[in-house]
Amino acid sequence: MIEPRHADQSRADEGRAAEATRRLRAAELRPTRQRIALCRLLFSPGDRHVTAEALHDEAVRAGVRVSLATVYNTLHQFTAAGLLRQVVVDGSRTYFDTNTKTHHHFFREAEGELIDIPGDQIAVSGLPASPEGTQIARVDVIVRLSSARS
Repeated sequence: MIEPRHADQSRADEGRAAEATRRLRAAELRPTRQRIALCRLLFSPGDRHVTAEALHDEAVRAGVRVSLATVYNTLHQFTAAGLLRQVVVDGSRTYFDTNTKTHHHFFREAEGELIDIPGDQIAVSGLPASPEGTQIARVDVIVRLSSARS
């Protein structure tokens, strides 16, 4: 007999898997076992910023058998499908953001942490005209933070 707590957990797990499958299908991505697992990890806790390495570590701790290359590929597929936004902090740091609404970021340099800034709290003006045949897709503002000195 399954204990009630285990049955509740099993139903919750099934619900999260079903939600991940729905999200992937809506983005026109095939819901493979690894995509479902990574989708569940990414979107279960709410809006967050992750690196591929951090997501890979989280997946391994959760018992998901997936390579770092697969995590990278999946994050890029999710980004291309509109499920994530890619935030390039510098040439060596790229984060993937589950919040795809218009917003900007604070970046705590010492901690390597991104913090959302609502889109309506920053006004960007004076942008140059985009080159012929192109249009501005979005403007990303990253405000870099360091520790305050006394």
